[in-house]
Amino acid sequence: MPRSKADADDAANLLSAMHRKVEAADETVASALRDTGIGVIGDMPWGTHICVFYQTKKDLLDAAVAYFEAGLHGNEFCVWAISDPITEADARQALRLARPSLDQHLARGQIELLPGREWYLEGDQFDLQRITGGWNAKLRSALAKGYDGLRISGNAFWVATSHWTSFCEYEHELDRSLADQNMIVLCTYSLKASRAVDILDVARAHQCTLARRNGSWEFLETPELKRAKQEIKNLNGAIGVLSQPFPGHKSLTPRERVTLAQIVRGASSKEAARTLSVSPRTIEFHRTNIMRKLGAKNTVDLVRRVLGE
Repeated sequence: MPRSKADADDAANLLSAMHRKVEAADETVASALRDTGIGVIGDMPWGTHICVFYQTKKDLLDAAVAYFEAGLHGNEFCVWAISDPITEADARQALRLARPSLDQHLARGQIELLPGREWYLEGDQFDLQRITGGWNAKLRSALAKGYDGLRISGNAFWVATSHWTSFCEYEHELDRSLADQNMIVLCTYSLKASRAVDILDVARAHQCTLARRNGSWEFLETPELKRAKQEIKNLNGAIGVLSQPFPGHKSLTPRERVTLAQIVRGASSKEAARTLSVSPRTIEFHRTNIMRKLGAKNTVDLVRRVLGE
């Protein structure tokens, strides 16, 4: 059999195997996306960092309760760092109205209500490494207890205070630390207390920024969120395949894994570059590194190694 015909048959067999595995991985793909509880953004992947500016106390409670209700339903460990304008009693009452089984979740330890000022400030000091380290410790504990991940929300009580600059640095550090972590974070800010420049600073540190004003949502979509949605749309099937361990998978960077997902789904360098908003040369650079790390001789061999065929 001519070599070209053999390669074509190999490729066809691999494609057929990939489709079978993608179909079997539908449930895995679904679990990789989390219900945010916020209808205007819907399901988002782990690592999502959301900001909501609220007009009224009711707007804050409505947004946070819907967010946490989705987390409780989705087997996530939930932590709400509470501060003005709401109290722990307000939070419990609102959660209980939305989820009558709240006491059962509290008894199981699935949700934790923290005093925000005590969590974020040690004395009068704001230590971003201590705070992000605290969230990571809670994530490890949640995973050890069998939860799918960690869902957090905290209200920014330090707008227009001496802690503002430090907190902006923390938001950027938190955003970076969420990569490849089973965590979703919702940060809430008062519209009344925020200046225009504050809103811009906050939007830069989050993947999506929304406002809830008197019961209505207004949506500001960042380029990062648009790109993430496009990747989710194009990579759903491939993500299901790549979510399964394969030899050498730990050696790949997050960007290499996304590029590999494009290769597995059969995208050309130009198609992958357009989807990921990079140049074809960048795709080829990642492809070369992936093949070197996985010891693949060519693209067909690379796909075979990933699919285990």
